[in-house]
Amino acid sequence: MPHIEPPSADPPEGETARKAPGGERRASVGPGGGRRRTRRHDPDRRTRILDATLDVIVEHGVAGTTHRHIATRAGVPLGSITYHFTSLADLQAQAFARHVALRSAAFEDLFAGVGTHERFVEILVDLVHGGPARHRSAVLGFELHLAALRDPGLRALTQAWTEDSRTVLARFTGPADAARLDALLEGMIMHALLATAAESRGRTRDAIARTLGSADDPPWP
Repeated sequence: MPHIEPPSADPPEGETARKAPGGERRASVGPGGGRRRTRRHDPDRRTRILDATLDVIVEHGVAGTTHRHIATRAGVPLGSITYHFTSLADLQAQAFARHVALRSAAFEDLFAGVGTHERFVEILVDLVHGGPARHRSAVLGFELHLAALRDPGLRALTQAWTEDSRTVLARFTGPADAARLDALLEGMIMHALLATAAESRGRTRDAIARTLGSADDPPWP
């Protein structure tokens, strides 16, 4: 395979850049002698492609995700996708890994400073009845779990994500109940996504409270 220049130096599709003395990259001369402009430095392109991939997965699902959809959403040439990622599966896996890292950090931050049983329960209720941002996160989470059924590499990612979440919950419930609460939350979030009529916050709060038990039970901080 011929050597490919770093991504920040990629010219737009259909254009060819050349180096001037001293290594400066200049625009090539097009038909009729006109000068073509090279693509400006774009250090965030790879991250933008990953984020665009997640947006496309939300809209089309893993099965409907294509290189062309991603390139259009990211606003990059199609060739940039195959330059940065070896395959569509590689791109999706890296995008999911980015999503898990961001969501794990956000999940931990969500419980920072929580000091009462009541506040803890309300945060859990909000997770089930979240707005558009949490809806997007839930869709991506279930798309990842569905894909992981057939991909052992993704299964390792989902397992690590689950363990991170349960570690956070265990600070408030203890290790024995964290897994049970985590499973309850995942099930309730899935039902919230699929329900034709929204469940009331009161019923969600009651289910969570029954799973947690009394506010006086240890190991509440």
